[in-house]
Amino acid sequence: MRQEMPFLEHLTDLRRRLIIVLSAFVVSLVTCFLFVDHIYRFLANRATEKLAVLGPGDILAIYLKLAGVGAVAVTIPIAAYQAWRFVVPALTERERTVALMYIPALFLLFLFGLGFAYFVLFPMMYRFVLGLSNGSFDLVITANDYFTFMLNICLPFGFLFELPVAVLFLSHLGILNPHRLARMRKPAYFLLCVVSITITPPDFVSDVLVIVPLIVLYELSVTISRVVHRKRVAEGALNG
Repeated sequence: MRQEMPFLEHLTDLRRRLIIVLSAFVVSLVTCFLFVDHIYRFLANRATEKLAVLGPGDILAIYLKLAGVGAVAVTIPIAAYQAWRFVVPALTERERTVALMYIPALFLLFLFGLGFAYFVLFPMMYRFVLGLSNGSFDLVITANDYFTFMLNICLPFGFLFELPVAVLFLSHLGILNPHRLARMRKPAYFLLCVVSITITPPDFVSDVLVIVPLIVLYELSVTISRVVHRKRVAEGALNG
């Protein structure tokens, strides 16, 4: 059953939940920073050359970046839960249960996207970029540049892999439906191919390794939207 709250009470509740999310991020950042040396050693194993630093500022910047990514990953389910708690008064009992299922899905898909980019995409890109030197340069790779390059590839995929959950949520709200997504299939495929070709080395295998998961994600989103749309139509017919 939906509950109504005064506007000022909504604002107070929103402020409280934003403070909780921010506090969770800060605590997660500090905690990850305490163990960032272990994170650094694990991620630096992918580097084939010894990484250099140009000064103490680089060390701090690297550790803050790595701790920040860890803090984002930890904060995602907390932020999702607080968002769920904020909208709970406007939801029915069934809608609350369905929305609550988004929280672990958001966290797991974010980690899966990071893992795919780190273990599959990043090594290809790293070897390709280093291969461009072709012995023409004396390579001195700084740790800051190495991790910036890594995060620029991995972080977008972490968020991109949450596409099915976003589509599921928008389908429940009625904003998206399978017919609309089906009409968007061709331009969506074209956009995904452009993204894949842009961020991967210019060879067929690399392109396929990225394009296929992205297309699967899109088709999974269409299937999810179709299931939700059928349920909405069936419920509307029963209520009508």
